[in-house]
Amino acid sequence: MPIANLLAVSDTRRADIARLAEELRPGRRVALSTHINADGDGCGSGTALARLLAQRGLKPFIVNPTPWPAMYRFLLGSDVIDRSPDGAAALRDADLLIVHDISDVKRLGGLAETVRQLPIPKLVIDHHLPSDEPPSDITLSDTTACATGELVFDFASVLGLELTSPIAQSLYAAILTDTGGFRFSNTTPRCHAIAAALLAAGVDPEEMYTRIYASAPVGRLQLLGEALETLAIDRDHGITWISVAAGALERHEVRSEDLDGIVEHARSVSGTRLALFFRDLGHGKVKVSFRSTGDVDVNRFARQFGGGGHAKAAGALIPGTLDAVRDSVVAAARAYLSESPQPAADR
Repeated sequence: MPIANLLAVSDTRRADIARLAEELRPGRRVALSTHINADGDGCGSGTALARLLAQRGLKPFIVNPTPWPAMYRFLLGSDVIDRSPDGAAALRDADLLIVHDISDVKRLGGLAETVRQLPIPKLVIDHHLPSDEPPSDITLSDTTACATGELVFDFASVLGLELTSPIAQSLYAAILTDTGGFRFSNTTPRCHAIAAALLAAGVDPEEMYTRIYASAPVGRLQLLGEALETLAIDRDHGITWISVAAGALERHEVRSEDLDGIVEHARSVSGTRLALFFRDLGHGKVKVSFRSTGDVDVNRFARQFGGGGHAKAAGALIPGTLDAVRDSVVAAARAYLSESPQPAADR
């Protein structure tokens, strides 16, 4: 299929973008927010959106529920305003809110209640499965998109906005990270076509690799080594899990974003159908990341624990001690996989 055809925007997405555009009137102050512990898609989509909205004469600024990750600070540049430290007060200065890379208002953490009460228009740009409490019903949402960055790319295309080099760099970071470096099953021909367009717009792929994957502080590698020592495997059910104890980040002088990708080491073990990563946050809460291979739907599994996400990548925040949560989730995983036995051809 010609690249031009791959880049064509569906009628459904065009209609959603047109609906969003009705609220994007010049002069409006627009707050942009994403989920707690923003990842590459959240940061890349947000900084790209900020620059695109500025082209339309709006006044965008970012208000995230948690601090901007150091590894993605280069995406902010000098022109994107980050008011995350101002918290809810910054949201109250906005005439419009756009929540991106999120389908559930609870994923806004400490900003969730303020967002629920804001008496302003709220828009959503996202590629996750629908939740019970979306931030708004004015959405550009499509679970077939490889990343929220793909939808922002279409937003720019449909509205005829300029794909500057900084915007292209942000969108490339979004797509690169959410596809696992173009390795995960959400990597589509269209995803590669968009990546090609971003390279043509000035993205240097080697520079992006270096900034995102090859600039690790030594503490990140030390933390990884400590985490891998906890590797446990249930070969009968195809479950692999890794754990990080409370205080580990502080001991190694790293940030939460330095945990990105650790769960993939569990998923990479031969025979794994379901990989789990347990992070003890302290204060009686454990964050669990779920990853799958084959036909295992971890979004459905994560919903048992109040979480969710994608069919092959999901998460949940579960109350309890690390040992108790780990025992409970692993036991539930064994039961869940027993309901969906592995196809004989894959054993």
